[in-house]
Amino acid sequence: MIIDAVRNNAEWCQAMCAAHGHPGSFGPRAWTSTRRTPLYYPDAVTLTEDADVKDVLNGIDRTTPGASVKDSYARLDLTAEGFRLLFEASWIHRPAGLPGLPVTAGHSAVRTPEELAAWALAWSDGDVDEAALFRPELLDDPATTVLVYRAADGTILGGAVLSASARVTGVSNVFTTGDTPQSSVWAGVLAAVPDDRPVVGYESGDDLTAALAAGFQEAGPLRVWLDA
Repeated sequence: MIIDAVRNNAEWCQAMCAAHGHPGSFGPRAWTSTRRTPLYYPDAVTLTEDADVKDVLNGIDRTTPGASVKDSYARLDLTAEGFRLLFEASWIHRPAGLPGLPVTAGHSAVRTPEELAAWALAWSDGDVDEAALFRPELLDDPATTVLVYRAADGTILGGAVLSASARVTGVSNVFTTGDTPQSSVWAGVLAAVPDDRPVVGYESGDDLTAALAAGFQEAGPLRVWLDA
């Protein structure tokens, strides 16, 4: 299942880069972008366990510091190339057909650029520069669904992004505002995914704990490296 999660995540990176006007390229062992990717998104993603340093570094821009590599199988050591380990996380997987969670009314898909702008501001906790990451072009991607969780008065309480690929649906950018429990957002996420679709993603720390409580299982480690 890791291979499906890895591919799905790389396709989501591709969708985000395409929304910013410069999609990357899929090779046999890595996805790479020759232009610096949007904030928080890697410049390369390993797609196979046997991907090596050349597979990821030969296809990215290192003319300025800040390039990053998602080492999907936690097998690379990029320290000799001037990178440092930024963080570690776990791929997560929830099999198809499991019972969902009790859903609180208020989950829906973002449809308009105005709704997306409000969602992005809530996601970024009001940081305008970070919110600019989510461009309206994402709404034109049939594989991408931006979910929002609202209170009865319209206040945004949380959200997530779903990205559909061939065999799985990926979930990312899960967030809550105020005292909203993560379980409320996870319930809406799972309700939005067809019952016959496994759900994948990656998390760490408290976010991983919340995902496991929602029925996910850890599928394997990953690392993200940053060019110093």
